Amino acid sequence: MHEDWQWVDAIMPQMVGKLTSRFRVLQGVARLQPVGRRTLATKLACSERTVRTTTDALADLGFIQMSVRGMQITAAGQRVLRGLTPVMNDLAGRQQQERELAQRLGIAHCTIVPGDSTATNGSLDALAQAAGQVLMDQIPSGRSTVAVMGGHTLATVADALTPALAANRELLFVPARGGVGESPAIQANTVAATMAERTNSAFRQLYVPEQLNSATYKSLFAEPAIHEVLQLIAQSNVVIHGIGQAFVMAERRHMDPHVIADLSAAHAVGEAFGYFYDDQGHVVSKFPRIGLEIGDLAAKQLVIAVAGGAEKGAAIAAYMRLAPAQTWLITDEGAADFVLKK
Repeated sequence: MHEDWQWVDAIMPQMVGKLTSRFRVLQGVARLQPVGRRTLATKLACSERTVRTTTDALADLGFIQMSVRGMQITAAGQRVLRGLTPVMNDLAGRQQQERELAQRLGIAHCTIVPGDSTATNGSLDALAQAAGQVLMDQIPSGRSTVAVMGGHTLATVADALTPALAANRELLFVPARGGVGESPAIQANTVAATMAERTNSAFRQLYVPEQLNSATYKSLFAEPAIHEVLQLIAQSNVVIHGIGQAFVMAERRHMDPHVIADLSAAHAVGEAFGYFYDDQGHVVSKFPRIGLEIGDLAAKQLVIAVAGGAEKGAAIAAYMRLAPAQTWLITDEGAADFVLKK
């Protein structure tokens, strides 16, 4: 049954949240009936608005009835409650695993999707759908500047976004750092532009190489157009990024053989934001960059890391020793099982 949630996540990620909410409210009505909305909201520790919306939906479906005495469950509601209980117990198992993983990694939240994205027949689609849903749920209304990293995973996330993300929001997408020199399809500039296009939002681009020496960095920073974009990146309130395997990233960036040899000697396992680190989260090498650094993330309102697969398990676990506490990790069972069984 646990694997069946893969198909729920794939076709309608928000369905799991709605199902959980409606089940809790239906359970609450059954337990407390007859009960009013305010009392139910207090008992369930949620807002009256949420209770009102959910109970209206349950009443329309014929699962509860309302009267001056309060809300009560119907016979149809009782049947649904009995039928859904084993389903929700299975879902609760996954949610418990998410809590355990977040606690193990020392971060705020984890979302785990079924499967292993690095397996032979693995896919990044479920990770992308889950990332889109977290963005939908967590980006505040009004203006937000979203700083975006590059990579295959983030490119897949970009393709999964829809205009619904921009409802009641004014979004500006910017690359989190320079990246000219990588494959154009997965550069941060391209990912930011695709996210903006998919959501009918705005974007700005940063056409500078990712790796620069100090003298070049200072001269480029003085350029008004570049300085303006760097200011937008610095002022971003949302960051979404991936996590890479050390040697995959080194090869993708065409690093010199002697640099790769040094990383091997230092037992590097992962890379993020230009930092290469070992399995204890110790930074073993840092490459010059332009844009956000790991140290900048603590000040961001929302930080989402998207990475999955057993092959990336070590890189994910080690990175979380460097990540800010408010990080929301979106991963899959392959990576989660690797971390929890260590």
